[in-house]
Amino acid sequence: MTARPATEVEKGLREPQNKNQNPNHDRVEALWAQLGPCANGELDLKGLQKGFRKIDHPLKNADAMLKRIMKEVDTNGDGKIQYEEFRVFVQKAESQLYDLFRSIDRDGNGKLDKTELQAAFKAAGLTVSNRRLHDFFSDMDENNDGYVSFDEWRNFLLFMPGNQDASHLQAVLSFYYSVVNVTPEGDSLVSGETLEGLGYFLAGAIAGGVSRTATAPLDRLKVYLLVNTNSGAETAVTALKQGRLVDALRNAARPFSDAVKDLYRSGGLRSFFAGNGLNVVKIMPETAIKFGSYEATKRALANFEGHGDAKNINSYSKFVAGGLAGMVAQFCVYPLDTLKFRLQCETVQGGLKGSALVRQTAMKMYADGGLRACYRGVTMGLIGMFPYSAIDMGMFEFLKNTYRIRYAKYAGCHEDDAEPGNIATGIIGATSGAFGASVVYPLNVVRTRLQTQGTVMHPQTYTGIWDVTQKTIQHEGVRGLYKGLTPNLLKVAPALSITWVVYENAKRILALH
Repeated sequence: MTARPATEVEKGLREPQNKNQNPNHDRVEALWAQLGPCANGELDLKGLQKGFRKIDHPLKNADAMLKRIMKEVDTNGDGKIQYEEFRVFVQKAESQLYDLFRSIDRDGNGKLDKTELQAAFKAAGLTVSNRRLHDFFSDMDENNDGYVSFDEWRNFLLFMPGNQDASHLQAVLSFYYSVVNVTPEGDSLVSGETLEGLGYFLAGAIAGGVSRTATAPLDRLKVYLLVNTNSGAETAVTALKQGRLVDALRNAARPFSDAVKDLYRSGGLRSFFAGNGLNVVKIMPETAIKFGSYEATKRALANFEGHGDAKNINSYSKFVAGGLAGMVAQFCVYPLDTLKFRLQCETVQGGLKGSALVRQTAMKMYADGGLRACYRGVTMGLIGMFPYSAIDMGMFEFLKNTYRIRYAKYAGCHEDDAEPGNIATGIIGATSGAFGASVVYPLNVVRTRLQTQGTVMHPQTYTGIWDVTQKTIQHEGVRGLYKGLTPNLLKVAPALSITWVVYENAKRILALH
């Protein structure tokens, strides 16, 4: 094989080690001077920290890493670094870094591009996502020319602890992650998708508003059915027991057809969107609060577990984080939720419409018990929200991660590059939401009847949670606790499917990770 011409970098490293003949020696001396040794020509740990801040090195706040460097460079163990110790360390590190740089530089032009780096990672058995590779490359490419020169490579990795063998890319990646994940206070940053700033708030608000508007008719139908205490649906069971399958199907579908006809008569198509404006106003902050609380709780639990990485918390922590997020969000918007339900139950044929109906409903609700009326059923609502939100968000993450792992193995790429498409995201969101909603639906019925008691469509009143539960079972049987489940699932599945699809796409558009 033909010998490759020596690059300028290689020639520089081959220069003799004599101080007067080696320009590299002058550079090491200049770096030593920049670090600002004491008058006696030595650096202690405090001086090393001060020097790194002076030259604005990426390790300036990584105190734990600086202690490791101090221990390695200080070969005589006197707690101070002399120039000779510094020179030996730098030259050894440069030699190792150059060997690795040369092995990556396949075309021998003395600079690395992204393709060469990605190929080197794959050859080393490391899967690095395109985003991670872009960040890694950009942080090293100081002059932004699209290449990483040896000087840029050396300057960034020079103080990588030598016990992490610099000839291995795994050590380089580990060092890089430890450097970029340090705050000005010296604390580790948590990587991953977090709800921060207006970007995530906007993404969540858009997703919630679009999904709620699209499924408003189904929500309206669900509320109509679950506040209707008539038990005529039992005729479907009777017909089925008598072997009259067609009559059973007709009787089972009658409540839905009757509800659609009644709602249309009460106000036309607009009746199916009664309360939707209020619902959209409610869902925008609710979605932001829910996702924000979820990410904040995950970070807190990650710190509690002792590793600080929110992406690697255990399943129990994810369950708790999802449940608490749902409870916090629901409590914050509960008065609007109550007003929405009561507004839907006050919408009848020949009654008030629009803002006049909203004002009358709000005044009637407040007169019925003040602030307490706004939070009727909140205990049951929060109890029901915890498992629902925990199952919904926890299962979505589980199914999404499972998909990414399997697809990454199939496609031979990093998991971060195996994001589900819109169809897969929609299916995952619909599945997790429908399952969670089914589990807690009886609690939802009890809560809604407490919120809507005394309205035109639900004139019954209750003394509390136990009273409404007893009366529901007494008059309608256990089936009464599941009234409206079908339209609810028909609403929840597409609603959450749309929510997650719009949210994920909004994050991509807003360049949020």
